[in-house]
Amino acid sequence: MVSAAGGQKVATMQFASHVLRGRWFMFFASILIMAAAGGTYIFGIYSKAIKTSLGYDQQTLNTLSFFKDVGANVGILPGLINEVTPPWVVLACGAGMNLAGYLMIYLSVSGRTARPPVWLMCVYIAVGANSQSFANTGALVTAVKNFPEDRGVVLGLLKGFVGLSGAIFTQLYRAIYGAGDDGASLVLLMAWLPAAISLVFIPTIRIMPRALGRSQEASGRERKAFFYFLYASIVLAVYLLVMNVVELEVPGFPKPAFYVTATVLLLLIFFPLVIVVQQELKTYLQPPTPTPVNLTITVDNDPKTPVEPAPAESSTSASCFQDVLRPPARGEDYTILQALFSVDMLVLFVATICGVGGTLTAIDNMGQIGQSLGYPQRSISTFVSLVSIWNYAGRVVAGFASEYVLARYKMPRPLALTLVLLLACVGHLLIAVGVSNGLYAASVILGFCFGAQWPLLFAIISEVFGLKYYSTLYNFGAVASPVGSYILNVRIAGRFYDREALRQGGKRGKDLTCIGVRCFRESFYIIAAVTLLGAGVSLLLAWRTREFYRGDLYGKFKEVGMVGVVEGTQQAATPGSAAGVTTTTKDATSGSTGEALDANSSKIDSTKE
Repeated sequence: MVSAAGGQKVATMQFASHVLRGRWFMFFASILIMAAAGGTYIFGIYSKAIKTSLGYDQQTLNTLSFFKDVGANVGILPGLINEVTPPWVVLACGAGMNLAGYLMIYLSVSGRTARPPVWLMCVYIAVGANSQSFANTGALVTAVKNFPEDRGVVLGLLKGFVGLSGAIFTQLYRAIYGAGDDGASLVLLMAWLPAAISLVFIPTIRIMPRALGRSQEASGRERKAFFYFLYASIVLAVYLLVMNVVELEVPGFPKPAFYVTATVLLLLIFFPLVIVVQQELKTYLQPPTPTPVNLTITVDNDPKTPVEPAPAESSTSASCFQDVLRPPARGEDYTILQALFSVDMLVLFVATICGVGGTLTAIDNMGQIGQSLGYPQRSISTFVSLVSIWNYAGRVVAGFASEYVLARYKMPRPLALTLVLLLACVGHLLIAVGVSNGLYAASVILGFCFGAQWPLLFAIISEVFGLKYYSTLYNFGAVASPVGSYILNVRIAGRFYDREALRQGGKRGKDLTCIGVRCFRESFYIIAAVTLLGAGVSLLLAWRTREFYRGDLYGKFKEVGMVGVVEGTQQAATPGSAAGVTTTTKDATSGSTGEALDANSSKIDSTKE
């Protein structure tokens, strides 16, 4: 009796260890890390605390926001570190940068340190925001490598949780510090929580490639599991949306109720653990059996056959600089310079500056927009949460919907980007006109459009310019975000706001506060026009690539797969070879492998997949 109980305990411990070391728990840990990596999207909540405590005008605050965007979107450093170190080094560096950057902002805003100069605050927020790039590189890239056949689903889910992170932070912030807090405590929460999550799950984030020879049934089970993760994320997003509406409509929402809502939120966040245990139980009880792999080893005994020298590494590195102005056909692998100097990349970059720059300006200024239009602080927090939730929805819908219409109707993906930018113009005009309660609709529209642009941008880059240098081109596409933010946020929105605040009697050098529709009217009319220009530019790209998207977009990948199938079914195993290895000999007399194939032809049926 005792031995049976002891054996059961040992088996339970072995299974728990199997779960913690498995790929599915690693994916769940990546979800938690990404769900805490979107603090840059709630700048609108704590920006008021920075502006008031440090006496910034709007242009200075928007400059701070620009450096936040630079830190969040420039991922060259973590990418280089990840090339030479394991993922835990990247995550540890990101955790340290997150804690240092946001903690220094909190100490400055709360008055616990001397007031820093503006340039130093820009450094603080750039360092803290850059930790998001470290989380992306350490967790997201590793997850994609662990699930290479489902990389699209993995990217969509993890990027979706980044979009939800702002609403998650808002709910936890209200439960811990109360809805009436000035926002400084939120910066402290952003300093320690993401860093703690990354450090806790560092041992689980590692590359664990799939075993060879997996069956189609196993692949189908994995894809089905990812849909379970998707359903769980949708439930979480709906819950956050409902709670934002309830907390807004119920006056004097009690503090104990915030504890309850936060507890339910945590249960929903950790619910995917059930999916993890189910998937790991299947692999624990039914471990995959290796299947025979057909290999061909050709031995060339002809001394007259010339041996081609391997290409020098210098020629490989120099390939990036060859034929810059003569790019290959769309869909083939461009070199870095060919892509950067191509008209398609220039058009896409301009469209992204106009689109992402405009929506990001609205998101970063959501706090000041709400304040200028007379909304209470609780409503402003709700706006930021709505932006976060619909940011998630935009990422998921854009990825799945554009893939569907592309496969079914051959619609160019840039045309989907055009439609998103046209919808964003509506959100900008709602802010410019100042319609009563129109900021609720504007936050929904702009949050959705901001999220939808990213998967479309990265998918277009991978399809038009190939995958060989995708990591570099991926980061180049993201650079358009801070460029657009600087032009539209710092140079236009911030300058027009300060000018109107001075006209209302404010004094430069102090907290310039502007009240009324005029504070952002002119700037958002300009942003709407710029976004409309971006829609026209993306429409130009859709016209340029229409023939490309009408063709078989992934034909070359199918051809590679078919070649592998044909070769695998035509190769036979030598007698006594468990791995299904075929040895064919090409000598100087026969000059062919026909005799070897004839000799092994009787073995084909017993070894082919």
